[in-house]
Amino acid sequence: MLCIASQAQNTLGTTFVKAGVYEGLTLMSVNTKAFLFNNCGEVINEWTSDYKPGNAVYLLTNGNLLRAGQVESGSSITMGGAGGIVELFDWDGNLLWSYVVNDDQKRQHHDIYPMPNGNVLILAATAMTEQEALEAGRNSSRLPDKRLYNEQIMELEPVGSNQANLVWEWNINQHLVQDFDATKSNYGVVSARPEKLDINFLNGGTGEENWLHFNSIQYDETLDQIVISCRNLSEIYIIDHSTTTLEAAGSTGGTYGKGGDILYRWGNPQAYQQGSEANRILYGQHYPHYIKEGLTDAGKIIVFNNGFGRTPDFSEVMIINPPVNSPGVYIKQTDAAFGPEQADEVYADLSEIPSPFFSRIVSSAQRLPNGNTLICEGINGEIFEIDANGDLVWTYINPVGNNDLNIPNQGEELTDSNLIFRAKKYPLDFPAFAGRDLSPGNPIEGNPDLSKCYEVLSTKDALTSTLTIYPNPASNLIHLEGFENHDKIEIFNLQGKLLLSSSGVTSVDISSLAKGIYILRAGHAKRRITKKIIKK
Repeated sequence: MLCIASQAQNTLGTTFVKAGVYEGLTLMSVNTKAFLFNNCGEVINEWTSDYKPGNAVYLLTNGNLLRAGQVESGSSITMGGAGGIVELFDWDGNLLWSYVVNDDQKRQHHDIYPMPNGNVLILAATAMTEQEALEAGRNSSRLPDKRLYNEQIMELEPVGSNQANLVWEWNINQHLVQDFDATKSNYGVVSARPEKLDINFLNGGTGEENWLHFNSIQYDETLDQIVISCRNLSEIYIIDHSTTTLEAAGSTGGTYGKGGDILYRWGNPQAYQQGSEANRILYGQHYPHYIKEGLTDAGKIIVFNNGFGRTPDFSEVMIINPPVNSPGVYIKQTDAAFGPEQADEVYADLSEIPSPFFSRIVSSAQRLPNGNTLICEGINGEIFEIDANGDLVWTYINPVGNNDLNIPNQGEELTDSNLIFRAKKYPLDFPAFAGRDLSPGNPIEGNPDLSKCYEVLSTKDALTSTLTIYPNPASNLIHLEGFENHDKIEIFNLQGKLLLSSSGVTSVDISSLAKGIYILRAGHAKRRITKKIIKK
């Protein structure tokens, strides 16, 4: 639903909305739930798991929900964002498939990705022993935990209800370089090998086992490439997915950057000795991904730059345009860092210091079909949307705590962390919604107040001009004309309480209502139109 303008007094759910907000449904995974809700915070669908987020969630085109969950025990591999299980639910919340990646040698964490062919990409950390790390050229003085986490991407073909076939695999520890130990096979000049990762570059860290902390993997079908976010080194990597597993291991050689090596990297050129701290742009970033065709800045990368570790602390949303010779073939200058030298900034707030816009961990940004940008300031549990001019058009505060499912009432303060890993908004014509009942339920928060949102529901929408309501004001029957195939008429008071509901009709009897102003909503699965009516 679209709203014209609202500065609500709400403290939870939708707290601000005005004209220009993109009409879509937002998905988030919090506690043991995943929620899909509209711009007024009304829940369209929800799913329940036995696990808290581990962390990503996706709505698939067939209406299924793919979600990572956090398994509390069973693995010695620990980190923020640890998961351990991947689950697939149908629209009605039935568990269709689950797969555990959780033992002392391997653990799923942070991200997964639903492939177009039905397979699933899974990000996992695997354990490298002290000897394996030393053999890879790690400086022993930078190995305090006596082991390292290798970052692995697996492509799994789901089988049955809890099995899978491994069809592709990539490991960063097969693409390392170092200039510390000349006796090792991967010894080389780091600055001349940007396609490899320097195992001894720690970006100011201590060398802990979780030295990389990948937090995102996103797949671009057009390029057949995977975009990776490495939080601890503050870099983005792009790798080729078109290889076989053997080629992805670098065992067959190949042209520059192929065979599983890094095709493109950006954000912190000192990681490959082509710059200094002064050239660093990314600080603990999350969710870099290619903007899809048909959207503003299509073909560029959008990323939430958390800003953790720089002074002053502030976050920003950035657009990166990688220089290419042709699509997916990135330009690398000799003895220079990958371009561009700077990113385009989409949003930041330095109106005061410390910045009011700062999330040191988690978070996301998404370009929307109308040119707006959806931003999840995850650590504060806030999702907001800005238009092309950077003006705020919508704000939503997550009312669900990470440790407590006792949802507070509107106006009450949260007593628990309401962190959100990522949020994504889906258009109303997304294939998953075709033929489904998208009638809104109650908002998540208790004692919801939708009056402000309802009062400003659009009367300027192009479709509303086709809807005629007469008579208005009315005493008894109100008739509707011009909006074909609506399946329901609902009437609410200005506090958002549903008073009347009729299905399959073109008129509704309001004689039982007291005199006053009400909200009439008519619609079908893909579109709902709302207008004010007066009972006289």
